[in-house]
Amino acid sequence: MKILIVEDEQDLRETIRTSLLKEKFVVETAADYFSALDKINDYDYDCILLDIMLPGGSGLDLLRELKHLRRTDSVLIISAKDSLDDKVDGLELGADDYLTKPFSVDELLARLRVTQRRLNLQASGEVSSSVFVNGPLKIDFAAGCVWLNDEELHLTPIEYKLLCVLAHNVGKVLTHTAITQKVWGSSQENDIASLRVYMASLRKKLESGAHSLHLVQTHVGVGYRMLRVEADDSPEE
Repeated sequence: MKILIVEDEQDLRETIRTSLLKEKFVVETAADYFSALDKINDYDYDCILLDIMLPGGSGLDLLRELKHLRRTDSVLIISAKDSLDDKVDGLELGADDYLTKPFSVDELLARLRVTQRRLNLQASGEVSSSVFVNGPLKIDFAAGCVWLNDEELHLTPIEYKLLCVLAHNVGKVLTHTAITQKVWGSSQENDIASLRVYMASLRKKLESGAHSLHLVQTHVGVGYRMLRVEADDSPEE
C-alpha cells in the first residue's frame, strides 16, 4: 500500500514514516500545503495521512482538491484534540477516518490495516455484491433480508436502511449528516435526533443473543462506523 504522510511536525512525521517503512508500506511525505498539493496532483496514493493545520494552507482544502479531482485515495485525518469541527468537516469532505493526537503507532497501524482490507474488498467486488457478510451478520440486498447468527433479523424499514448504509461503508466513519442525507434525504436537527433513536434500536437488535457482537461503533459528536469482523469473530477497532 502506498501512503502519503502530510504532517508539518518533523518528529511525528519521521516517527510515522519509519514505522510504516518497517511494515513494508511504500511511504512519501510532505511537510506543508503546497508540497502536498504537488504530490496529490502528480501521484496516486492508496491512503493519505492528513494533518489539518499546515503551513501555507489547510488540510481541508487538500480534501476539497481531492474531491474536485474525483480521486478515490483513502484519507485518514490526524488532528488535535480540540478540533472536533475539523474532523466532522473532513469526514463530510470525504475522509474515511480520523485519529486524535497524540496517538500510538499501534493504533495508526490498526487503522491502516482496516483501510487496506477495505481496499482489498473493493478490488474483489465484495462490497458491491448483492450479499454482504460480516461475521455473524448477513444482508441480502436483493431480497431485503437480514440474518444474524443464521437467524432472520426483523428490522423496520428505517433500521434496514441504516444498516445498509453502514454495510456499504464498512470500516468507514460516517457523520450524522452523511447518514441522515442517505436515509431521509435531508439533515435537519430533528433528523439527527431521530437517527440516534433508530440507531439505538438497531444496535439493540444487533447485540441481542448469546453470540452477539458490537458491530456498530459510536464516534461521539461525529457519527457511526460499522466494524469489520475478523476471522476470530473479534471486531477490528
